[in-house]
Amino acid sequence: MSSPHVRPFTVTLAMVLRIAIPMTIAHISTPLIGIVDTAVIGQLGSAALIGGVAMGALLIDFIGTSLNFLRSGTTGLVAQAMGAEDREAEALALWRAFVMAVGAGVLIILIQTPATILFTMLMGPSVAVTEAIEAYVAIRVWGLPFMLMNYAILGWLLGLARARTGLMLQIVLGVSNIVGSMVLVLGLGWGVEGVAAASVLAELVTLAVGAVVVARSLADAPRPPLAAIFERIGFLRMVAVNTDILIRSVLLISTISAFTAVGARFGDVTLAANAVLLNILLLGGYMLDGVATAAEQLGGRAIGARYRPAFAETVRITVTAAYVIALGLAAIALVGGSAFVHISTTAPEVREAAFTYLPWAVITPLTGALAYAMDGLFIGATWTRAMRNMMICASALFFLASYVLTPILSNHGLWFALNLFLAARGVTLWLMVPSMTRRTFALMSASR
Repeated sequence: MSSPHVRPFTVTLAMVLRIAIPMTIAHISTPLIGIVDTAVIGQLGSAALIGGVAMGALLIDFIGTSLNFLRSGTTGLVAQAMGAEDREAEALALWRAFVMAVGAGVLIILIQTPATILFTMLMGPSVAVTEAIEAYVAIRVWGLPFMLMNYAILGWLLGLARARTGLMLQIVLGVSNIVGSMVLVLGLGWGVEGVAAASVLAELVTLAVGAVVVARSLADAPRPPLAAIFERIGFLRMVAVNTDILIRSVLLISTISAFTAVGARFGDVTLAANAVLLNILLLGGYMLDGVATAAEQLGGRAIGARYRPAFAETVRITVTAAYVIALGLAAIALVGGSAFVHISTTAPEVREAAFTYLPWAVITPLTGALAYAMDGLFIGATWTRAMRNMMICASALFFLASYVLTPILSNHGLWFALNLFLAARGVTLWLMVPSMTRRTFALMSASR
């Protein structure tokens, strides 16, 4: 069990990179399953099947992104337990995450039919595409409990700073999905059902490998009794942390979706141009997520170790690293943005519109860098309520700014509102760090 003693350790750039680099690679590979499914089904030459699989994968990815709190919430709690040298708390965080993963997965399976109907009503696909979506989701949804348990294992590994093992599991997931899709679709001719089944099998294979990793790691650790897993205070703390992160994630997705919806009002050309340029923001997010993960682990560990200098150094190094990466991404987007637009679309009018708004997309890594570092830090410190509240404020600011500016500046106003949203998230959290740090470590000192 943990004790109230300070456990000093030094945070270095090398420690940050050992976590950030593997997880950057892993985050970039996150959309791989949906991409592979679409590419394999594309070999059958049916537009309806391609559209159905792409949209079905979009629905599953939306659900998975919304429930990704099982990864990040687990990371923060495990990192704190690691800092406190509390092996039992490390294990308890994993088992509680498993319980929540199974519960959420079963719930989604039970509501899959109304969820799919609502999704197709909102998206408005053709009858043929709708049939393909329904066939894909009806099978793919059975892999959600496995996917959510994989989130929990990944979060547990990251909390222990075992990023390379986490990357290995992501590679297992991607490779097994590719092999399964090729065998079931191209080899056995199972069509949409084949790509969906391959995705489920990939999640199951990854869970099996992850379970072996967990079993070996916990072989000599104390096994918590069932009552300890469901112990009221500990379990409710995990629920509260994960609920805050869920609300934050839903608001983030909703804001990006609103950006797309408002852009559609300016016509199909503007909608297409925004969709092309939004990929620069999404790519920057994947690159910066690695630094955010490092901030989660090291910040949480410093809290668990009750060692304020390590926490301060985590803030300094991860924020600096985030801005260095953001500067690099902005420079690449500035130099290669035109080529990226040309590759992304052949429509002359879309290219022209994208070039007009490209400068706004170029600065998104810079306006968003602080937000990614702060999100990771606040999750690791389990300051999730404050993070949730600041996301509410930033989202409200986006909607207000877009409402005021788009009638005046059109799509330029929309992009300004998006960058304002990104900057507000980071700045509001950054301003809270000193007071939150003083309060957290003062409470620890008082409890010693």
